[in-house]
Amino acid sequence: MSQANTPTLWPWLRQPLAQALQQLHSHAVLLHGPEGVGQFEFALALARAWLCEQDAAPGQALRPACGHCVSCRLMDAGSHPDFQLVLPEALQASLGLGGSEGADDGEAADKGAGKSRKPSQEIKVDAIRAVVQFSQSTASRGRAKVVLVHPAERMNLVAANTLLKTLEEPPGQVRFVLSGSALEQLLPTVRSRCQAWRLPLPETDVAAAWLGEQLNASPEDARVLLDAAGGQPLSALERHAQGLDARSWAGLPGDLLQGQAGALAQWPLAWTVEALQKLCHDLARKAVGAPPRYFPAACLPPAPEMGRLQQWSQELGKLARHADHPWNLPLKIETLVLQARAVMRVRPARQGLPGG
Repeated sequence: MSQANTPTLWPWLRQPLAQALQQLHSHAVLLHGPEGVGQFEFALALARAWLCEQDAAPGQALRPACGHCVSCRLMDAGSHPDFQLVLPEALQASLGLGGSEGADDGEAADKGAGKSRKPSQEIKVDAIRAVVQFSQSTASRGRAKVVLVHPAERMNLVAANTLLKTLEEPPGQVRFVLSGSALEQLLPTVRSRCQAWRLPLPETDVAAAWLGEQLNASPEDARVLLDAAGGQPLSALERHAQGLDARSWAGLPGDLLQGQAGALAQWPLAWTVEALQKLCHDLARKAVGAPPRYFPAACLPPAPEMGRLQQWSQELGKLARHADHPWNLPLKIETLVLQARAVMRVRPARQGLPGG
């Protein structure tokens, strides 16, 4: 069983949490929305509130966890007996959680083999079998039992089907939070047995102000970085930590037009492809007279023909599906830069002849 310590509840999550606690009454909640807004932290806050032992006033809806009761302190310590967190191995490592999914079932008995293999990106059936067993036991503290599965779409087919029966016939006091951002990959039968709750993007002014404080950046630069991340402040913070700044992002279209890689030379291929897809998207919006979403309008060159942009978008989409392939990265970046330059170079409109 994996657990996590007290999450940080970002300012844009507080009101949605209060609303969720008033409206979510099902034994199983399907929390969905864009990445980079604090979905995992929000799911943990839900679990903490459900387990909190400070009773609300009669007739009052559930409130966020008090942070002081025995249950909250157990959650802080990562040792609450009535809470189970299920993550892929790879995500456990990134969150600094010990142990590995299914490690106690003999799957990683060969320690030498365990060290040589890459952490799994999937949630496997052994972890869900442990959830089923956990859900069937009595709550240790008598309040409730909570299972958090994140990202839910990472359950493989066998794992999802194993969880399905428990979702159909939940035992006793157990509640489930299935959290994810690509729920179209989740079994429809699993989705249909949960109460859906969408976590929206934060208001731009709130997210940009928070991001500016975190980065000690000007409001203008914070807005550029927030837009670059599609309005997702935690993604913007992560990208900045990896070397992205407002100036290099705004300068990227001009660099590509000159055949220069610019900031792309420092990024993983998946980030490079994503940046080019965002540029293609904004150029397409400009071509039809709509404002850009990801780049400052002033930094975009004239829009190419829509047909060229559609072809470029299709080619980038194909590459995105294989971004983890062991490409020769410098050569691949050079190819992408040349491709972008060829698409973006637009001949000036022909002027009418004098007197014509």
